Amino acid sequence: MTNVVFIHGLWVSHTAWQPWIDHFAEHGHHAIAPAWPGEHASVEETRRNAGDQAGVGIDDLTEHFAKVLERFDTPPVVIGHSFGGLIAQKLLGQNKAAAAVAVDPAPIKGVKPLPVAQLRSAFPVLGNPLNRGRAKGLTEAQWRYGFGNALTVEESDDLWRQWSIPSPGKPLFEAAVANFAPNSPAKVDVANATRGPLLITGGTADHTVPFVSAKATHGLYSKSTAITDFHEFDGRGHSLTVDHGWRDVADVTLSWLKDRGFTAQS
Repeated sequence: MTNVVFIHGLWVSHTAWQPWIDHFAEHGHHAIAPAWPGEHASVEETRRNAGDQAGVGIDDLTEHFAKVLERFDTPPVVIGHSFGGLIAQKLLGQNKAAAAVAVDPAPIKGVKPLPVAQLRSAFPVLGNPLNRGRAKGLTEAQWRYGFGNALTVEESDDLWRQWSIPSPGKPLFEAAVANFAPNSPAKVDVANATRGPLLITGGTADHTVPFVSAKATHGLYSKSTAITDFHEFDGRGHSLTVDHGWRDVADVTLSWLKDRGFTAQS
């Protein structure tokens, strides 16, 4: 079987991957979704102890998940959403993963487009410099703009109640200044020609990681001879891994893995 490690992004609990874990198991894959450093086992407990994630940055996340990958006999596939997609790319670039899928990934160093929607989505954190050292959640309205803009208000609010958690502000601040920091933790080895295959996706209605940002990330890999594919999810917002259409995203991922040789028998 193919081993898979899921990595969530900001403001979404690791437990939100459970439907994916079950779906991948039905297709013969073994998958896990570890919590971020300082994140607790349940949504409720994480909300009650938000400060436990304060100060966690991109390097901390990369190191944390690198240790998870080392538990396997052979490098697993890594699938990440949003900032999880950024971490997945870093791990793949370091040859610690066999392949990676970056679902609407947070921008890595070198991505230049900065749409207004992206700025507005990040403003609840970036608007206060003190949030760099804090963990902060989103209100229902903020979640609706950043995640649920392509959904009904009712579904967006339901997802907020079910999966939303506070998350550390540091990764957002690190990504925001990545193009001005030579040694930014958001830097990825996009020129690595020996890495495994990579799939990057973009949702055309995404506010948090606008489509132009996901396409720009894909473009940074143009000089590498390693496989780098792109898939467009038309009309999908940033909630695409947890909303009513999550299975479509999961099936595209499973199909891509199969096409790239990562079957249940691999």
